[in-house]
Amino acid sequence: MTEDDPTDEISDIEARIEALAEIAERCRKFILASKIAIAGGVALLLLTILGLLGSGQITALGSIALVLGGIVSLGSNVSTLRQTDAAISAAEALRSQLISRIDLRMVADAPMKLM
Repeated sequence: MTEDDPTDEISDIEARIEALAEIAERCRKFILASKIAIAGGVALLLLTILGLLGSGQITALGSIALVLGGIVSLGSNVSTLRQTDAAISAAEALRSQLISRIDLRMVADAPMKLM
């Protein structure tokens, strides 16, 4: 291997892409949980306002907190997901560039020897 051989760097980039993909998947799970929290908070607030669940102020405040917490979590994770996707794209572009610099050789088919 020479100093100009980018295979180690390509391996490092692929490991980084894998780590970023895991982060992106975690963000997607949190985004789903945030949407569920928002929907649950809205439903609970509507039930409280309509008097179907009782008229507890604590329930109303809890549902509002659930909606607001879901919105904050959703915004944060969407932002992180966008940044992670951009980092993945940049790493993939760098990996492609490094692969294109490698001097690839054709491997000819060798005749099989029967023993």
